[in-house]
Amino acid sequence: MKMKKLVSVMLVIAMAAMLVTGCNSSKDSGSDSTEGEKSSTSGNVHVFYYSYGDTFISTVRTALDAELDDVGVAYTDYDGNTNQQTQTEQVQTALTSGANLLIVNLVETGSDDAAYTIVNAAKEKDIPVIFFNREVSDEVVNSYDKCSFIGTLAEEAGQMQGEMIGEYLVENFDKVDLNGDGKISYAMFKGQEGNKDAAYRTQYAVEEADRVLKEAGKEALSFYDDSNKNKYQVDQDGAWSAKAAQDYMATALGKYNDANKNMVELVICNNDGMAEGAIAALQTVGYNKEGSDKTIPVFGVDATEAAKSLIEKGIMVGTIKQDAEKVAEVITLVMQNGLGGKEALDGITDYPIDEGVAKIRIPYEVYLGE
Repeated sequence: MKMKKLVSVMLVIAMAAMLVTGCNSSKDSGSDSTEGEKSSTSGNVHVFYYSYGDTFISTVRTALDAELDDVGVAYTDYDGNTNQQTQTEQVQTALTSGANLLIVNLVETGSDDAAYTIVNAAKEKDIPVIFFNREVSDEVVNSYDKCSFIGTLAEEAGQMQGEMIGEYLVENFDKVDLNGDGKISYAMFKGQEGNKDAAYRTQYAVEEADRVLKEAGKEALSFYDDSNKNKYQVDQDGAWSAKAAQDYMATALGKYNDANKNMVELVICNNDGMAEGAIAALQTVGYNKEGSDKTIPVFGVDATEAAKSLIEKGIMVGTIKQDAEKVAEVITLVMQNGLGGKEALDGITDYPIDEGVAKIRIPYEVYLGE
């Protein structure tokens, strides 16, 4: 009997020790992380993408999934499929299911209505909401102390792309000026009406290129189609798609071509997906094929893997890098702050932050090949 009692006491002591160890382990795994470190983070995080079909957004999704897996957070991804109503309904479903943090790549940025709907829903549940990539206004972010935005400075991409284009044209003007009329005719493919990034890329790409050209004593760019007063063509579905650019480019080439001595001499695209589409159309008429000198210079934005490959092959000239990995990294840091009850920007020191609003900017970079 004494031996049985001794064994029973020892078992109780051992079980108690295991319980204490388990509690301490759980506490450690959920401990606050410092800048640059990754630790396990408890949470029910829901991530909303405007479209899985967007090449850059797909890259962000891959990077963010990896980051969230790395810190051990439970998450669910959603495809808005370029439809704001779909995305808004997805957000409501997530909140009903117990989401405690929202990460949103908003579909419709033309007005604040959709953003306010999501912010107000998050506010009712007292949970953080992080917008990224597709910018919401300062007023939206400042309307809720647990709201933040992570993205780029919209005009920077256009300015950098325009300067890159201008410098290339100055160095290669006679080669690009196919009909020898002393000016370069261009096509511009805009991603989406009402989108701030698309608007600024469209505006500044041309303005900066013109500035560089004029400083070198060259004529400003000339839009290829005089009847188009907008001086751009937009993806009507708001998807920034390769197909939209390919269709527009193919139609243009039916009238503006070598035979008519009015060939489009330059292609500017708001993203690399549209650049790919334009190149596909150019290749059907013998331009921009690997190993050929018969090339129309094409420029994009994002530095996707596909675009970098085209640049390496000499099929595309350049792009502006939007760093998907850094976007994912910063989203994760802000998410950890939110789940840990900290201010959104706590410990964020390596990136520019707008004055008076919780907006973090990821810088762009010129990419002309490695």
